[in-house]
Amino acid sequence: MTPRPLLTKYPTMKVVLFCGGLGMRLREHSDAIPKPMVQVGYRPILWHLMKYYAHYGHNEFILCLGWKADYVKSYFLNYSECVSNDFTLQGGEIQLHSSDIQSWRITFVDTGLDAVIGQRLCKVRKYLEGEPCFLANYADGLSSLPLPDLIAHHQATNAIATCLCVKPTQSFHLIDAGADGLAKQITPVAKTSEWMNGGFFMLNQEIFDYVRPGEDLACEPFQRLIDQQKLACFKYSGFWGCMDTYKEKQALDDMWARGDTPWALWNSP
Repeated sequence: MTPRPLLTKYPTMKVVLFCGGLGMRLREHSDAIPKPMVQVGYRPILWHLMKYYAHYGHNEFILCLGWKADYVKSYFLNYSECVSNDFTLQGGEIQLHSSDIQSWRITFVDTGLDAVIGQRLCKVRKYLEGEPCFLANYADGLSSLPLPDLIAHHQATNAIATCLCVKPTQSFHLIDAGADGLAKQITPVAKTSEWMNGGFFMLNQEIFDYVRPGEDLACEPFQRLIDQQKLACFKYSGFWGCMDTYKEKQALDDMWARGDTPWALWNSP
């Protein structure tokens, strides 16, 4: 299959990654390290996500830090290319045969311990000046999403924000009950017609006009965009997996162990 060409209107964009949350539902790991730094295989999920964007040519990252920001900084300051690349060792000298992050430009920004996503975004606004649009991500999920398709959808709809929409993956069940309290129907949430926010975004610079102090991005700001028909949704039914709970983290680990990594597009021919 011939690879899709990158769009020329915005050939590369900055990528904002929200890395500052407490990760309360993943306490087995996030008590010690930030959730984006929890590993899938031998690298943090944040690394997998950055590799995904870099695969499409988006190599400039802005990390919105908070909880244990020092851990994230130290990881990249002491980054070892040898962990995930082939190399030759001779006489104490290391010759790398490939590189992960040599072309990456990473800006580390402390956006506060308790800030919500909208606040974190506003705190990195000065690093996005002059950018007509940019990409953003919750930094706790992976996908095989063909990113140029989302970008093209964003441009075609003339939206200010575009959100990846995915089918729910949780094992919950929805129950329809009557006024008498008796159940009428039970349906696995994954088999409903509903779609959910997948945490991958493309945003125009105008997004900052819609965010008020203390607001989360996907609540009041997105509702204002909806009212003006400026929020687009890109539905994708391919692979998407988040790491919100220990069970979901284990599922990603199991996929990695099997060599089943649909998000690792950088390994594709």
